[in-house]
Amino acid sequence: MTPLYLDDLHVGQTFTGGPVTVTTEAIKAFAAEYDPQPFHLDEDAARDSLFGGLAASGWHTAALTMKMLVASVPFVGGLIGTGGETVWPRPTRPGDVLTLHVEVLELIPSRSKPDRGIVRTRSETRNQNGDPVQISTVGIVAWRRPQE
Repeated sequence: MTPLYLDDLHVGQTFTGGPVTVTTEAIKAFAAEYDPQPFHLDEDAARDSLFGGLAASGWHTAALTMKMLVASVPFVGGLIGTGGETVWPRPTRPGDVLTLHVEVLELIPSRSKPDRGIVRTRSETRNQNGDPVQISTVGIVAWRRPQE
């Protein structure tokens, strides 16, 4: 993929990523290390929880989303977030096949730092049924094309 500058982007532009398959083993391994709650670690405990079954940590879903973002959104200098909002409208389950859909919402050139700007994006991480399991609206730093 050709690395993209702020100048290469336009509102409405889209990027897609994935697929990534989520396994029971990966859910439990991530949870054991980073979010050791019963509904992420144990099928029996998960059945009796709000989730009604084993569910990946939202942070696991976020990490998988980041992996897909890095592979599919080739901004020069990488993806450096400036904040935003993330929601998880439904759980990520074992066997889910996740894909990523990103749309550029706004391009904001910096007034004080003319070599960069912010790209506001909306990302949906969807399962194999097309249902969103994570929705994020964030700002990402993007560099301007150097002037020759």
